[in-house]
Amino acid sequence: MSKPLRSRMERVAETSTATSLELFFDLVFVFALTQVTAHMALDPSWAGLGRGALLLAVVWWCWVGYSWLSNLVKADEGHARTAMLAAMGAMFLLALAIPESFVDLPGGLSGPMVFAFCYLLVRLVHLVLFWIVAGGDAGLRAQLVRFALTMAGGTAMLLVAAQTSGTAQVLLWVAAVAADYGGTLIIGSRGWRLNSAKHFAERHGLIVLIALGESIVAIGVGVTALPISWPILGAAILGLAVSACLWWAYFDTHVLLIERELARATGIDRVRMARTAFTFLHLPLIVGVVMLALGLKKVLNYVAGVDGHTVSDPLYGAPLWALTGGPALYLFAYAAIAWRCGRVLKPYRIAVGVLLLALTPLLALVPALASLGVLTAVLVSLIGYEWITFRDARDELRHSSHEPDEEPADTDHRLR
Repeated sequence: MSKPLRSRMERVAETSTATSLELFFDLVFVFALTQVTAHMALDPSWAGLGRGALLLAVVWWCWVGYSWLSNLVKADEGHARTAMLAAMGAMFLLALAIPESFVDLPGGLSGPMVFAFCYLLVRLVHLVLFWIVAGGDAGLRAQLVRFALTMAGGTAMLLVAAQTSGTAQVLLWVAAVAADYGGTLIIGSRGWRLNSAKHFAERHGLIVLIALGESIVAIGVGVTALPISWPILGAAILGLAVSACLWWAYFDTHVLLIERELARATGIDRVRMARTAFTFLHLPLIVGVVMLALGLKKVLNYVAGVDGHTVSDPLYGAPLWALTGGPALYLFAYAAIAWRCGRVLKPYRIAVGVLLLALTPLLALVPALASLGVLTAVLVSLIGYEWITFRDARDELRHSSHEPDEEPADTDHRLR
């Protein structure tokens, strides 16, 4: 007699790592990021960037909810697997509707309504599975009831926004994001559970890596079907160098530090740190990378002569601020995360972010390729300076075999 199919869910342990199904789920998130970048590229105005930021906030909220859920039960076991696949389907349809999330195109279904209903479905699957996972945990179920109220407010605003246009529609989107994010802040951290610091830090690190991959994709998409030239090759190398600097800034030591601090925290303190440093402060990291992707895409268009541009044309306006402001936002968010997790000050990251913003008006006076060159030089200088200054401390952190709570106490302070 054959054994019954295994349908129970398995709890995540402290040492658990991300599953292949979670990485598969992240591929849909990649597609959503690509869609947002393309959506902003069609309208590279301040209003277009604002709508793109709202889209990113909504898409991020879909993803981050499942990062908490899959930290309690393994995503690829039992009913969790079915729920994750169902959520992936809804998320994929939501991503398909991103080009019509604000303005419906003639013919077919209403794009804004499809987007809103798919968002509702993603959130409902998350809430139902979370309720099942909670089981006899009265504290978690009480928190889920409070969380459901914030979800209802956010999704209702998006559904109403789908029936409007213009300023009213944008304000309703802002209200939806405020309801979700603000409501989560108001209900507090008590009641949430976080089983594995390792798994949680890894999941967020992987999503940052995926976002950086989008910036590289933007370089290639910007010159698709165009003849290769020296300016294109130069811009591509510079763009890759910028993405590599942002990768280095996060993955060289930062991800190790924040994982260690999260592992040291326990109970409600761990939940609070995870909510602030990961759920909220990783969003500006993602927004910064996507804005950079938009800027890189426009620079490649300029050097390739797309839409009548020439190599000598300067990048200006919203695309230029996306190119420099994206990395600046990334560095500011990085500094905030480091401070929240370990009270480690990152003055050089903050200073470079401010420098990039201060240089932006001047970069509007030089060719787009030169603007990208200046951005690359600034970021490479930052990474090089910190690599030389904190060489011993970073080597100690990266190659130490100690457990998190046994790391030398002064490592964080030497990695300022």
